[in-house]
Amino acid sequence: MLFKDVYYLGEDFEARRGDVAVRGDTIEYVGPAAPAEDFGEIISGGSRLVLPGFVNAHCHAPMTLLRGWGEGLPLDRWLTERVFPFEGRLTAEDVYWGSLLGIAEMLASGVTSFSDMYSFCGSVCEAARLSGIKANVSRGLLSQDGGALRESKAFYETEELFNTWDGACGGRIKAEASIHAEYTSHESFVRELAEYAKACGAGIHIHLSETRREHGECIARRGATPAEYFERCGVFEARATAAHCVHITDADIEILARNGVFPAHCPTSNLKLGSGVAPVPKMLSAGINTALGTDGASSNNNLNMLEEIHLSALIHRGAAEDSSLTPPGEVLKMASLNGARAQGRGDTGVIKPGFKADLAVLKLDSPRLTPLHDVLSGAVFAAQGSDIEMTIVDGKILYAGGEFTSFDIREAAKKAAAAAGRIANELLG
Repeated sequence: MLFKDVYYLGEDFEARRGDVAVRGDTIEYVGPAAPAEDFGEIISGGSRLVLPGFVNAHCHAPMTLLRGWGEGLPLDRWLTERVFPFEGRLTAEDVYWGSLLGIAEMLASGVTSFSDMYSFCGSVCEAARLSGIKANVSRGLLSQDGGALRESKAFYETEELFNTWDGACGGRIKAEASIHAEYTSHESFVRELAEYAKACGAGIHIHLSETRREHGECIARRGATPAEYFERCGVFEARATAAHCVHITDADIEILARNGVFPAHCPTSNLKLGSGVAPVPKMLSAGINTALGTDGASSNNNLNMLEEIHLSALIHRGAAEDSSLTPPGEVLKMASLNGARAQGRGDTGVIKPGFKADLAVLKLDSPRLTPLHDVLSGAVFAAQGSDIEMTIVDGKILYAGGEFTSFDIREAAKKAAAAAGRIANELLG
């Protein structure tokens, strides 16, 4: 297909006007004038902005089933009183339908790839396979009692994930290792899983310093911050995605920079749970590849990446009283290229010939985007998820004009709602 006479996000993450051509699964041409070759379908008009597809760098897709469950609680009580009891009743089929519903929500807001941490990973992968989206999937490991890693259910599921799904669907699906958090995992498990990830050449996905309490209790318990603890356990010797990083210190920032850790900033979730605001400008200034994530729909309560982009561009300016921070191009880079790097995907995240055709098309002709004096400011500060016209993965249109091309969204929503209602009724008596 050929996007003719459109705005597009250049390699420098500035807005350009011209043409973007796709052949097969690859971007073949980007430039100011139309290419001579025939690229088949032509989509034209300056009322569009073609963006690199967004990467949701930290997500729990099946938690669409818990949307609105456990409102008004801080993280520790939210987990122990509401989330863990609900999740203990989930089945593989529940997770499949919850994942498919979450994927639909992400595709509708321009997400072409997501990094997920959950259980029943085969169900998450099956939903990703059917939908056509890209996904880095990991089984969150929780164990505070010690014991042998290789005897745990979570590690069995991790091995099954790697053996069955790593590199599946032409590389669309990648397996990763995961440690839920410092406070939910025994040190022997952390060290062993870090070694496993290194041996597999795989990424590792963790929660890090999400709350002040988590951060302080780790120092009291281990004589180290969570970042210091994970570093000494060898976690950062693998490609590591660290979700949240809200209460990290300047010394922690040096650790993240030194080890090439990829923080996943989740502003909506951190605000909703009262966790705080991550020091994103400091991390970016330190050269840290900071990405964006939605977290799960239970703590967000949606998976709309444009909302995360919008909020990320605002809160750091307000917190620092500095309107020059987090300019639109930088935030869009966090949402795309930085996320692709965190996933270990070196062939996507930017609109460039030879890169995968993972694209999001934003309509610019809504009333809230009129007049449009600055294209990128409009995309970041004014656009809504409903302004996404089309989402393309590997050159295939997966979402267009409000419709999904690879699955029945009505069935997914019905089955997910039924699963959530069954569990809620069980818990509420």
